[in-house]
Amino acid sequence: MVADGAMGTMLYSRGVFINRCYDELNLSAPDMVKQIHQEYVKAGAEIMETNTFGANRMRLATFGFAEKLREINQAGVRLAREAARENAFVAGAVGPLGAHIEPLGPTSFAEARSIFREQVEMLLEAGVDLLILETFGNLDELREALFAAREAAGPDITIVAQVTIDDNGNLPGGTETDVFTSRLNEWPADVIGCNCSVGPKVTLETIERMMSLSSKPMSAMPNAGLPVRVEGRSLYLCSPEYMAQYARRLLWPACES
Repeated sequence: MVADGAMGTMLYSRGVFINRCYDELNLSAPDMVKQIHQEYVKAGAEIMETNTFGANRMRLATFGFAEKLREINQAGVRLAREAARENAFVAGAVGPLGAHIEPLGPTSFAEARSIFREQVEMLLEAGVDLLILETFGNLDELREALFAAREAAGPDITIVAQVTIDDNGNLPGGTETDVFTSRLNEWPADVIGCNCSVGPKVTLETIERMMSLSSKPMSAMPNAGLPVRVEGRSLYLCSPEYMAQYARRLLWPACES
């Protein structure tokens, strides 16, 4: 299945400054968010992610929007559903907390799990078809998010768990592909994979390694390489043709298996 692309870069391209709370735009600029969803549907996306990547209590609190937690998540689901209609599934997007958890920071595992569960429950209540936990660079944090999601969702909702990787296919903290794949294979994720990261080439190489270590379905959502600064703006320089080439290559091993 083909998912949509990033929401943040599309909002940025429309002139939204990076210091804004992009999740809050579900309330203050719903037409802009919905239009981006609609463009992805028109491009052929079969899975539409909600604009809720940072819509957990901890991240929203840094912008002063913690009290709008429920409104932001529910609006995110509604806008994606209105754009998707019957043409795409709606996935509740859940990203990291944006803060260090134990032993690197003051947030305990139990607190992290509680915060993740709170957001997931709101996404489920609003009617998402599946959940995508994405761009996790800390394996302990992903564990808490994943178990929180499964506890809230029960056995019937599909959960996708994705990590972000460096040039060597490792997590930013150095955890190797073999290690995080082994954990994801044991934990209650239905689909595992990589997203964002350093572009499609390393994503392909890492997914191939993960496939040799796990029989779970794989998800690959690479960005268009690392951004570069051009006249004060961050731009991704990989062409659509380059991305399409790697999309085909990512499908080959799946078809062969």
